[in-house]
Amino acid sequence: MSDARVHRTVHEVITAAPAGVMYGLIADATRWPLFFQPCVHVEQLDFDGSRERLHMWVTAGETVKSWVTSRHLDVERLRVEFTHDLPAAPTRSMSGVWTVVPLGEYASKVTLEHAFTVAGDVPADVAWVKRVTLENSRAQLDRLAELAEHWTRLDDLVWSFEDTVRVEAPGDPVFDFLYRVRDWPAGLPHVNRLDLVEDEPGVQVMSMGSLSIDGGAHGTESVRICFPGAQRICYKQTRTSPLLTAHTGEWTVEPDGAGVILTARHHVMLCEENIESVLGEGTDAVAAGRHVREAMGQAGLSVLRHAAQYAIDSVRVL
Repeated sequence: MSDARVHRTVHEVITAAPAGVMYGLIADATRWPLFFQPCVHVEQLDFDGSRERLHMWVTAGETVKSWVTSRHLDVERLRVEFTHDLPAAPTRSMSGVWTVVPLGEYASKVTLEHAFTVAGDVPADVAWVKRVTLENSRAQLDRLAELAEHWTRLDDLVWSFEDTVRVEAPGDPVFDFLYRVRDWPAGLPHVNRLDLVEDEPGVQVMSMGSLSIDGGAHGTESVRICFPGAQRICYKQTRTSPLLTAHTGEWTVEPDGAGVILTARHHVMLCEENIESVLGEGTDAVAAGRHVREAMGQAGLSVLRHAAQYAIDSVRVL
């Protein structure tokens, strides 16, 4: 390990927002899937106020990689240092630091540094890690610059909501329905096409064609991270409708006395530039958010109700 060659990369961007705002976006990694395109899901494993451990799933080229990372958050110095505890192959080690430097009241510079080693220092593997690190770093920094332009309006553009259904049935068949997404076209009236790849158990990459509540057809692509033991499925749409910049969500099945509570959670960020072209001239972010909440709520409830009925029918068969 001590003889492994250390490769280093440095990337930076100037943003049109206060340094404190930029640091906050970097420090709150649980919201990264909504803000950063490569980031699919983040689970916070431990946190004591300044040090935390995270399990992260990220798209890397055509694959989905995951790792556990430890971070030290230094709010006074506006720095976040990180080390991958369990690096994804072919890397043997990966560490780095985010640094935010104020450039006045409403501007700042964000720098992202990486240092990594590769097993055997194989040139092809080194080149792949450098390319993916470059692509993801540039994507994150460019996204921070875009968010900076909207930082005063993020509260209007970011929406979170959920819907629930309670059913007196066991949770296993409910989760089974949600997990076996390949069968949705046969069981859900609004889904007319679904292609699924699951090279690693519990990591699903899917493309879905569906009908909206107004009868219009649209397609989405998603990555789903499934937790059968906890009966949770977290997902991120990697291709969204034009009205959205990002959409993440979660399906959960929780015990409740003699039954279970099914919940569909959604987190979305509106694409401000497309609101009027999609919903009509004069439509503001609040009206667009309400429209999205209604449409997604209807679709989510449809899935939950069919999952509940599937569980009830399964019990009757038994």
